[in-house]
Amino acid sequence: MLRGLTTINYFADDVEAATKWYSDLLETAPYFVRPEVGPPAYVEFRIGDYQHELGLIDSRYAPTPATDAAGGVVAYWAVDDVTAAFARLISLGATEHEAVTERGPGFVTASVIDPFGNILGVMYNAHYLEVLGNAS
Repeated sequence: MLRGLTTINYFADDVEAATKWYSDLLETAPYFVRPEVGPPAYVEFRIGDYQHELGLIDSRYAPTPATDAAGGVVAYWAVDDVTAAFARLISLGATEHEAVTERGPGFVTASVIDPFGNILGVMYNAHYLEVLGNAS
């Protein structure tokens, strides 16, 4: 039934600021912006080995009212070095949600709260690398 992730969306009160922050983090510009003219309400990046989509949506369109607390699901993005990725996120203004934690051989996680209140997880995952290796 579930075939894989298509898009992970984060909400932000200031989509322009969030776009700049994520562009700096990802070292790329979004490939999709709506509306095309004026302040953006939605932007989308394609990133990683499988070109997964990361969308930023104006908080006005959130299905539930915003709170000051970070919450929701923690989506973990695959990285080669969790400690380095975590340090970079912190240096860009994110705050610690969960420190670098080894979960077992081949599995390390950490998460931060971005400057817009979203939880962003990073993970070294041996299974991800196996699947990636089998795809080529």
